[in-house]
Amino acid sequence: MRLLAIAIFSVFIFYVAEACKPAEPKPEKRILVFSLTKGYHHASIKEGNEFFTRLGIQHGFVADTTTNPALFTLDNLKKYRSVVWLSTTGDVLNAEQQAAFEKYIQHGGGYVGIHAASDTEYDWPWYGKLVGAYFVSHPAIQEAKIVNLDKSFPATAFLPDSFSHKDEFYDFKSVNTEALHFLLRVDEQSYQGGKMGSFHPMAWYHEYDGGRAFYSNFGHTPETFSDSLFAEHFWKGLEWTMHATKK
Repeated sequence: MRLLAIAIFSVFIFYVAEACKPAEPKPEKRILVFSLTKGYHHASIKEGNEFFTRLGIQHGFVADTTTNPALFTLDNLKKYRSVVWLSTTGDVLNAEQQAAFEKYIQHGGGYVGIHAASDTEYDWPWYGKLVGAYFVSHPAIQEAKIVNLDKSFPATAFLPDSFSHKDEFYDFKSVNTEALHFLLRVDEQSYQGGKMGSFHPMAWYHEYDGGRAFYSNFGHTPETFSDSLFAEHFWKGLEWTMHATKK
């Protein structure tokens, strides 16, 4: 009986010890916000980084902000649900870093391009298709009419059918029209200097090479990141890319 009591007590102690062990921490959801510029540097990058940091606090993920291209290795990128290219400009990654980012997307990663992300990596055709179009020109900052093209997608479902907004409206070239799902356009009749004609897209999304990509032209002005409509627009686009199937 004494041996049986000792055995029962030992089992009891084991289960108590197991129950008292600290729970294994859940893997943190993370995004990488990349804002290296090799051309024009947007003053609004500061507000953009602050915005994505706040967004993470609100929605339960960590936003790592960086201008360091050395973080573009496959092992490091695997940590992230999505990578935001925040008004990057110019040639920001070398060939090895480009290859790592391609593999990240091919393994089910997410991409968000904000504003000058389309003014980036003109000699990297894969990236051009990922972002969906390249910047070619823009007129002066001014107010214009924005038209909602798709109220079924989360990043535009809550926006009015049309509304006014002040920003820097890009003209684009090499638009990947066959693959992109267009969300917003700017009405060229409502401002001066547009060069794309009656159909002038401003935001879109698509699935690309195994991953998900969302692009929005908005964000030239710092005020955009404190505008409640655009805060939700950016968040819902990011959230959609974060739900890509990681392989």
